[in-house]
Amino acid sequence: MSTTLGDFLRTRRGRLSPGDAGIRSYGARRVPGLRREELAQLAGVSVTYYTRLEQGQSHQASWSVVEALADALRLTPDERGYLHRLARPEPAPARPPALPATARPATRQLIEAMPDVAALVVDHRTDVLAWNALGHLLLAGHLDPGAPDRPADRPNLTRMTFRDAHYAALAPDWDVVAACVVAALRITAAHHKDDPRLAGLIGELTMHSEDFAALWAAHPVASHPYGPRVVRHPEVGDLHLELETTELLDGSGHRLVTYSAAPGTPAHHSLRLLKLNYQVTGSDLSP
Repeated sequence: MSTTLGDFLRTRRGRLSPGDAGIRSYGARRVPGLRREELAQLAGVSVTYYTRLEQGQSHQASWSVVEALADALRLTPDERGYLHRLARPEPAPARPPALPATARPATRQLIEAMPDVAALVVDHRTDVLAWNALGHLLLAGHLDPGAPDRPADRPNLTRMTFRDAHYAALAPDWDVVAACVVAALRITAAHHKDDPRLAGLIGELTMHSEDFAALWAAHPVASHPYGPRVVRHPEVGDLHLELETTELLDGSGHRLVTYSAAPGTPAHHSLRLLKLNYQVTGSDLSP
């Protein structure tokens, strides 16, 4: 994690010019961004201390130092929280709670009761634990509808973004979506730094996807839990939907992810048409 902290600080130093920080610069610079001594001065810490922090030789920075660095680097709220997590790590619990491998029955009942909303339940790794009929049809109609119930091969939204051509083709703005996925994954990795399966996912994608590796190295940090999304579905065309992500308050770390459209809009009509098409053709996905 110390390497992760150093990488993060270096990328954020690199995106700030001396002019942005109000520092007068003389002559050409070999690399863009602020020098270590300039950032240390802005944050009010010694160059030696900051260097130790960036090199991973200081493992528990004070709250005030982290806040000063965040201010100097002009971090977003998500980035600020991420920096605190890296620079002031909490001790690992003696026995981490075991997360349930499946969605709770009541959660499944909830998403099945939303026939006009595409809904999924995912864990912190973005493994899909459950989906309703419309969620499956909208995002993964090429996969077996029972896949979330099989831990050995259940779908993972992050993996699908970079290694599933069908899923990737659903995003006409794939570059933006991919950057958002990696930015959110950075936050998750900081919260679950001792999760070997999550580390394995990151390692797999770094090895097998040049796009992921480049984005991961750029160190984006942002949660992106809601907002407009365009889904380019092969059967009903472009749907302009609203994404909402809600963490369930049962201690599981599971999240409810929904894609919805306002009644009367073209996207709402397309969602209903998508479900109707499968009902008419005899699909067993009808609610």
